[in-house]
Amino acid sequence: MSVRSVVGISGSPKRSSRTTAIVKALLDAIEEETPSETKLIELVDAAPHLFAALSRGALLENERASAIIQAIESADIIVVGTPVYRASYTGALKHVFDLVHHEALTGKIVILAATGGSLLHGLVIEHQLRPLFGFFNALTVPTTIYATEQDFADFKIINPGIHARIARAAREAVELLPSRKSTAASVSDVSPSAIPA
Repeated sequence: MSVRSVVGISGSPKRSSRTTAIVKALLDAIEEETPSETKLIELVDAAPHLFAALSRGALLENERASAIIQAIESADIIVVGTPVYRASYTGALKHVFDLVHHEALTGKIVILAATGGSLLHGLVIEHQLRPLFGFFNALTVPTTIYATEQDFADFKIINPGIHARIARAAREAVELLPSRKSTAASVSDVSPSAIPA
């Protein structure tokens, strides 16, 4: 069985983060399901480099930002987590995907997660995140993870229901791997000529 490349992205701008805890747990769960090389991208660290590249063409001038985007575009599975800000995902997370080539995620498998202050924001995944990856023609798994502060203690997940959903989402992602389209776009070249008008 081949080793899969799995990238987790935490859209949290804070160092101690419930969102990051969920993304890490999903990466661990995927590793339990299939041999994987996992990479965690925390925007609290990566954002300064990514915001130095305000367009895809500018990635050529920023080696760190370019490496982050290439890791996302070349992954077999992508785990995306965000805290809910103003009833949506964070602006820092949106900027990441503004830099991703519009064909790079075709057929990619994506797990979606979010954290919020109350259950009232639980549909942010369906109304905001899933449409974003629909634009990219990615395959988002059916099971998503949404958690509130009550599901954590000291930034550790304590709700068995959340753990169960994490395990189920990881299984769904791995089960989709054999059916990935071999024609998925490969756009590791970030030259300006590849940038859509």
